Amino acid sequence: MDPAVADELPGDLDPALRDEIAHTTANALVHHGRATEDPQVVARLVALVETEGLDVVAGMWADSPADTLPGALWRLYVLREWVRRDPGTVADRYRQGVAAAPVHDVVAGVVEMPGPDDVRTVADAVLSGVYTGDLATALERAAAFCQVLATGAAFDADHLDVLDPGAAARQTRGAASLVRTAEELARAAQLWRAGRLE
Repeated sequence: MDPAVADELPGDLDPALRDEIAHTTANALVHHGRATEDPQVVARLVALVETEGLDVVAGMWADSPADTLPGALWRLYVLREWVRRDPGTVADRYRQGVAAAPVHDVVAGVVEMPGPDDVRTVADAVLSGVYTGDLATALERAAAFCQVLATGAAFDADHLDVLDPGAAARQTRGAASLVRTAEELARAAQLWRAGRLE
């Protein structure tokens, strides 16, 4: 739908129409990206949030259930955007969590003792994998990445517990949210393999 036309519609979009738009756009992006061998197209798809804005992507997919293609893409793009905006914190949490989650570290594919540029590279590679590789593997890598980050966030919360209990509580909630995201991405990978991620 043309954005100018959408702006003229009264009220919110009908939920069924919003769902249809989410699925149509997600399927179009994934299938177009997977059908091309042009690295510039893939780079543009990976940078979707940077070019279109997080609000536009959220408007398309944020309300989609986690066990759908638009819901899975939304989680991948939000994860990449967090890494892009705060790579230092992400790298620090990853380093804290890696010792306690070595299996997830191997699946995520992050270099040993990653810095900000390393976590950015992995986030881009995971999202590129949606369009150039096995989508289920990309989802599993993202899930593993989230598990390691969740472990690091939990360790960070433990360290903050005495100094700043409020920050520790926020970190603990953040760790729980990352675990939930990891589980949702892993489930989406299973559904894709079964041909049921729509």
